[in-house]
Amino acid sequence: MAYAGINDWKGAEKMKKEFIEQISHIMGDWLPKEASIAVAVGNSYIYFKTGELDLRIREGDPVPSGSVAELTFKKGGRVEKLVEHSPLGFPYYGIGYPVEFAGEAAALVVILPANHILARKPQLCFLTGKLEDNWRPVPIGLVSHIESSQKKTWFYADEEAHCTIYTLKELRHQLPDSFLPVHRSFIVNINYIEGIARDISSNYVLTMKDGSLLPVSQNYAGAIRERLGF
Repeated sequence: MAYAGINDWKGAEKMKKEFIEQISHIMGDWLPKEASIAVAVGNSYIYFKTGELDLRIREGDPVPSGSVAELTFKKGGRVEKLVEHSPLGFPYYGIGYPVEFAGEAAALVVILPANHILARKPQLCFLTGKLEDNWRPVPIGLVSHIESSQKKTWFYADEEAHCTIYTLKELRHQLPDSFLPVHRSFIVNINYIEGIARDISSNYVLTMKDGSLLPVSQNYAGAIRERLGF
């Protein structure tokens, strides 16, 4: 029985090696050298190849809840996700593919730096929002600021509020450079900032050209000072 067990183990290792080599060959033509690759079967990882980012995944590690691998299993299809708040303290972009290994459902995950060209979605040229009962496409340059409120996302143009289907998180990575996050609930178009002052708590407050007063959270104050140069 012991010899059979050893043979089974060697057979499994050979199968795993052949599987990984097959996947690497298929993806090698387009996969950038910066990419890391992880393969998960069931509730654990069976393979990890480090690229530019080392997520410290090791063979046998459990698949975390909410990870790209877990979402790929649940969806049973391709998954793309920007992980902004990872336990390691840096963001990354993951693309998960459902595959099969030894008759079991598996997930192959390609991991890229958050700023990699494959992770960047095309910049928006316009936003379509609902105004009363009508949907209206608005050129992005006319949008003064965007707000997340009551589980909805609103953008403001021509001093009118439009409701959009995008979340603030999704929009943040598709907006032109003129847009600046200032608070977890606000993104502003720099071109529409009328002035910057401090409130009684010494926190910055933005006055927009439409008269709106928007708070700047402490988490964003340093980045805003650096970006705007004051």
